[in-house]
Amino acid sequence: MSESIYELWRAAVNDHRPVAIATMIEGGNVGSKVIVGDGIEITGTLGDVDLDRVVIRDTVGELAGGRSGIRHYGPHGEAREDAVSIFIESFAPPPHMLIFGAVDFTGALVKVAKVMGYRVTVCDAREVFATKRRFPSADEVVVDWPHRHLEKVGDRLGQRDAVCVLTHDHKFDVPAIQAALATEVGYLGAMGSRRTCAERLQRLADAGADMQQVNERLHAPIGLDLGGRTPEETAIAICAEVIASRTGRVSASLSDTTGSIH
Repeated sequence: MSESIYELWRAAVNDHRPVAIATMIEGGNVGSKVIVGDGIEITGTLGDVDLDRVVIRDTVGELAGGRSGIRHYGPHGEAREDAVSIFIESFAPPPHMLIFGAVDFTGALVKVAKVMGYRVTVCDAREVFATKRRFPSADEVVVDWPHRHLEKVGDRLGQRDAVCVLTHDHKFDVPAIQAALATEVGYLGAMGSRRTCAERLQRLADAGADMQQVNERLHAPIGLDLGGRTPEETAIAICAEVIASRTGRVSASLSDTTGSIH
């Protein structure tokens, strides 16, 4: 592996960004490589422009699915031929869930999200509450204003990731929601009673938020209407909605129903 490709791979892995390398293992220029990934300029060549084009296309597809494997092509990328063999190695980091607000429900949500395979960050501006001792299962506990933390990491968020705003405080959650809407995060939810959610919508409008985007992307009240009451049951309702949002399944969200919540 050339030094430049190796450095790009290592930097992406260390930064938890998706990356994939296609290596020719048989036929043609054995050992040649090309790298693709999130925020990475395509680097390297397999020795043929047409082969590069086809393999790069397929590598992007494999990376999106988190898959690795061997593909066979003709010398110029022809399908259904086996003149060359390409090994595609994908690194797809676990999806990231950011939980804003070190509240009573947060610990339960961290545990359920970890079971689902998420890398979990808990963030709260209040140092006394945002501690590793309170949330030992979290991968990261950050003391910062939610919107400021999102400004630092937002460009890394994608459709597999989730932002859950549990702060119950307009001075925290309104800027956090606005910052989240500026990212490509796949799921955005905010906790609160129906009255709190209605007030939050008005505050978002007053703050100049794109209300069409708010209505399309914000799940509030957060979670599916499963009838749960405890923090653990609420965490399951939230994660169930995250799954439904990701898979496109139609479920009864609290934001689409009336009556008591959780």
